[in-house]
Amino acid sequence: MADGRSAARRPRDGLGQITPKSGRGGLVSYLDRRIAAIFFLGISSGLPLALVGGTLTVWMAREGVDKTTVGLFSAVSLPYVLKFLWAPVIDRIRFPLLTRLLGQRRGWTVATQLALMAGIAAMALSDPAANPWLMALFALIVSFCSASQDVVIDAYRVELLEEGKIGAGVSSVVFGYRIGMLISGAGALHLAGFLDWSFVYLIVAALVPIGLVTILLSREPAHGVDSETAARERRVADYLARRPELSRRRAAVLAWFYDAVASPFVDFMTRPQWLAILLFIVFYKLGDSMAGVMTSYFLVEIGFSNAEIANAGKIVGFGASILGFVIGGWLIDRLGILWALWICGGVQMLSNLMLAVQALVGHDIGMLAAAVGVENLAGGMGTAALVAYLTSLCNLSYTATQYALLSAVASVGRTLLAAPAGRLAEMIDWLPFFLVTTLAALPGLALLLWLTVAHRRRVEKTREDATEPPPSPGL
Repeated sequence: MADGRSAARRPRDGLGQITPKSGRGGLVSYLDRRIAAIFFLGISSGLPLALVGGTLTVWMAREGVDKTTVGLFSAVSLPYVLKFLWAPVIDRIRFPLLTRLLGQRRGWTVATQLALMAGIAAMALSDPAANPWLMALFALIVSFCSASQDVVIDAYRVELLEEGKIGAGVSSVVFGYRIGMLISGAGALHLAGFLDWSFVYLIVAALVPIGLVTILLSREPAHGVDSETAARERRVADYLARRPELSRRRAAVLAWFYDAVASPFVDFMTRPQWLAILLFIVFYKLGDSMAGVMTSYFLVEIGFSNAEIANAGKIVGFGASILGFVIGGWLIDRLGILWALWICGGVQMLSNLMLAVQALVGHDIGMLAAAVGVENLAGGMGTAALVAYLTSLCNLSYTATQYALLSAVASVGRTLLAAPAGRLAEMIDWLPFFLVTTLAALPGLALLLWLTVAHRRRVEKTREDATEPPPSPGL
């Protein structure tokens, strides 16, 4: 616990989390120094991703590493999917010395960033052609440290900001993350045109201290355990302590395991409509993800050159994404999470129709710029709304664990469920394909309608209970 204050319990469904603010107030939020800190932490969080992904693939291809080996290297990104497994350790275990000096979140952030710098430097000093498996080991270490850094930075962001600043915080961290990916992706590839690959990786390793300096200049957020959660954990600890077959040490270990690992899941699954919430998280961006999987292939097939695709994607698309994050964050702080989810989800669904129009028009640069711009704008808005919703669902007693779990659930839609999009595109023409991806957004919006109605009913019942007169004496 950072400063003796207990953690607040957030609304059970996340939809009533943010009180709408004035439009001016929402924009002023971006002047908060905490928002700036979150932006720079986002850069630090986004830097390692391309180094173990696309940039590393290009390096190995240039060095003549065989395709089979390059394909196997995709497995080093597995920690990003499985990070919820060790998130309880980051939530509850004190990092030696650093936690005592800096606090739980800042201490773990410093530890992961120092490990990241060492891991990236080790990759820089390795030769993927001469010893690819040593490079794979170092890449796996970087991936693990990067995923761990994401866990603690997400927890830090969730705990640092009050309700009215969540939208600005979300747009800032996603913006910073994209900047970090751009540096280690396109930026590193440009540097590799006239510098040795090892030197390029050392340069990126030298940029990780952006986050290190930021976290050292920032304060530790307040975090702890709310009264309801503390009571539940105390009941379990007392029950285990009374079991005669358990030694005191074993009972203490089991109690810790319950508090750190089981309790975050128990807490979530006691919420109303918890299964509907998880399904909504999976399906909210499904249509957008299905279209995104095949957009590049579609553009190649209708005749666009690599340069035309790159200019649309890297310039128009990147700028539109950033604008989408800002608009999404503003909507969250201005109208609240519920309305932001509806607006951003609707825009996200309709944006796929721009690609359907592109399929009708064919090779047209102006239409390409419009389609990519609208698609990325809507995708940025949807991402901001979804990340804010995940943030609002977290019980501050288990921030790191629950956010890591919810973000892993969100990845199911854009990976596993969107994977068959290629097969669908082979079966039908591009115009009906993009119409189908538009319709694929409907399940997510239907689940949102269900959650909205259930939320409204709970709010009305709470108001009725509050206004109901007390029973007369003697009745």
